[in-house]
Amino acid sequence: MGNAGTIEGTVKDSSGAVVPKATVTIRNAVTSFTRAATTGDDGAFRFNGVPQNPYHLEVTAVGFDAYSSDVTVRSSVPVQVKATLAVAGSNTSVTVEAAGADLLETEPSAHTDVDRSLISKIPAVDPGAGLSEAIVYNTGGVAADANGAFHPLGDHAQVSFVIDGQPISDQQSKVFSTQLPTNAIQSMELDTGAPNAEFGDKTSLVAQITTRSGLGVAKPFGSVETAYGSFGTVEGSASLGFGGAKYGNFLSLDGTRSGRFLDSPEFTPFHDVGNNQTVFDRVDLMPNGTDAIHLNLFTARNWIQIPNAYDQLAQDQRQRVLTWSFAPGYQHTFGAHALLTMNPYVRKDEFSYYGSRDPLQDTPATQSQARQLLNWGLRSDLAVTHGRHNIKVGIDLKQTRLREDFSFGITDPTLAADPSLAPYDLVNGGHLFQFHGTGNINQYAGYAQDAITLGNFLVSVGLRLDRYAGLSTANAAEPRAAVSYHIKPTGTVLRVSYTRSLETPFNENLLLSSATGQGGLAANVFGASSVPVPPGRRNQFNTGFQQSLGRHLLLDADYFWKYTDGGFDFSTLLNTTITFPVSWSKSKLDGLTGRLSTANLGGFQAYWTFGHTRARYFPPEVGGLISQGAELGTGVFRIDHDQAFQSTATFRYQHKHAEWIDLTWRYDSGMVVSGVPDVAAALALTAAQQVTIGFACNGVTATYAAPITACSGLGTSKLLTLPQTGQENDDLNPNRVKPRHVFNLGIGTDNLTHTEKPTRITASVDIANLTNEVALYNFLSTFSGTHFLQPRTVIARIGLSF
Repeated sequence: MGNAGTIEGTVKDSSGAVVPKATVTIRNAVTSFTRAATTGDDGAFRFNGVPQNPYHLEVTAVGFDAYSSDVTVRSSVPVQVKATLAVAGSNTSVTVEAAGADLLETEPSAHTDVDRSLISKIPAVDPGAGLSEAIVYNTGGVAADANGAFHPLGDHAQVSFVIDGQPISDQQSKVFSTQLPTNAIQSMELDTGAPNAEFGDKTSLVAQITTRSGLGVAKPFGSVETAYGSFGTVEGSASLGFGGAKYGNFLSLDGTRSGRFLDSPEFTPFHDVGNNQTVFDRVDLMPNGTDAIHLNLFTARNWIQIPNAYDQLAQDQRQRVLTWSFAPGYQHTFGAHALLTMNPYVRKDEFSYYGSRDPLQDTPATQSQARQLLNWGLRSDLAVTHGRHNIKVGIDLKQTRLREDFSFGITDPTLAADPSLAPYDLVNGGHLFQFHGTGNINQYAGYAQDAITLGNFLVSVGLRLDRYAGLSTANAAEPRAAVSYHIKPTGTVLRVSYTRSLETPFNENLLLSSATGQGGLAANVFGASSVPVPPGRRNQFNTGFQQSLGRHLLLDADYFWKYTDGGFDFSTLLNTTITFPVSWSKSKLDGLTGRLSTANLGGFQAYWTFGHTRARYFPPEVGGLISQGAELGTGVFRIDHDQAFQSTATFRYQHKHAEWIDLTWRYDSGMVVSGVPDVAAALALTAAQQVTIGFACNGVTATYAAPITACSGLGTSKLLTLPQTGQENDDLNPNRVKPRHVFNLGIGTDNLTHTEKPTRITASVDIANLTNEVALYNFLSTFSGTHFLQPRTVIARIGLSF
């Protein structure tokens, strides 16, 4: 379902008789995606849910020579294969290995393919955020942030997920919602280049996810696993898949509890217990050869303590997120060249934030919230292959229903210095601000696209028509065009593209943020200056290449330029997890993303992803409430997800499908710190905040008892670059988090007892932040707050698979 394809066919001998019980295998040399099937009595085989990639197909049967061919899946229309086997001994035996041509993809848009075999062994530990980790560790150009958030190609979380055809463009990090567990994922295609016309809303990264299925399996499969580790972390998961040629069911149950559930504002976590539970069930029906039905059911819950800084140890703030989703899908095949897909869906997030029982224990403000986000819609398309054309036309219709209840009161009188905030000063007789709002966001889109093969050229053209009708309205016609050229003698693919897109505002807290007007709450009495956060209009240009380096290496690189009228971000409310969308007049983003990959070399596989981003934003701002730290200037500035360079190197070896080791090396040069621009701003910090960043003047370090209030010499920070007073420039020399190197290590086995039986014991140990690096994601950020990377974390797992 979704954009995943199908490979089907029949195996016959040279006389034309069908060959039953033949083994058919498909494999991609880069992603390690591998599937095997056995032909039935009619000689037929079928692979469902195959990512759009090139594959090497092999057929073996007793008494026959092996048959092999290359098959490329370019659309959701089934690919037909007719394999003819020769009698054993009539052909010369050939050993087939991965060649440079097997590694290349001629698609004109940059993307990364990630199979379950790569996801399952990533040695990273972030409770409730495994999907985010899988994306960050496999995609170049993505800057990692706290709590499962990430910034693709200079944008703040402008990500669309398409799960078995169900589009989700709302926030998926764990402080906003709940994530699909990686235990339920079969494969992902992570698109960071030019998006096809079928994709809209948020297009910096499109994650096309195919879930696991029981359709077509010969025997039941599954696993049971438990884990225990640092910070009292306890995990448990179970999965079960079963079915046959016409029916399949896959069920996944996952849960975790940790004493460090969120990334905390101190290296040592305080008040940071959280738990997460998810249930995912996929049901498949294929009553005949032309119709296929599936149903995805998902429900999940996060319950989280809000971690405290040293200045807020008395606080007892908490939050809860509940999610459920109902997403059926239907496909009908017309002959061998057309496929109709329909994906209706309904999904709901309920977010609740609770202040302390005694509001005055919260500092510098107390707040509570109950908001709901429900979206329902239909995504449907008709895919047709005809000669050199791969055509798709479709619609994307949805409504998002918003409800927001919010209360706010100030407990630190210094925050109420602004006259517009004085009525909410609880210490001096003020009252809570109360907000209630409801609203609907209606979106209608139609699209048409065609991928045309012209010799060594692949030309992709498309047009998307969008109508956005919410608190603001916009219409857009969005042409898309991309071209790739395959230079076969050198194993090179060159590509270039243009995209016009309508980028939509974040829905989370959109009602209240749009009611505060330009400058946020601090500059407006609520509702007195209402300016809705508008959609943005973007022109995007990409150019890149793929190059096979010998038979086993593949280099993929892409450069992007994105110019947007209306650039989006979130404004974090003080020291909470409550955020409000903001829009800037415009943004200019450019940078590089790339990946160097090996094929599987006798169990060894490695890849290196890398990226550079320059993210420049231009005032004025619309939306937001009250942020932490110093106010932004009035000119162009580098937003907090601007990062000069980030990279991930992963080295993995597995011995004969049993023992394995996985080492990752993550480097981040440091994102922009907007809340503390220079030494002068650091002097205004509290003693605890100065200790947190290791602030010093002329070599004398601040302490809890002796903060630094004046510095006539050299001011420094252990964790921030911290320009000297008067030397900071919001665009050319902003304050940044210092560079960091983080190593993660995983060691395990998929067959502890080396048994030949299908039921096997698995065991592993993951160590995140192996060297216990002390580092920040950000500090007093206007857009994300203060968060440390996790200290060294060890998780031991043991399980049973069958």
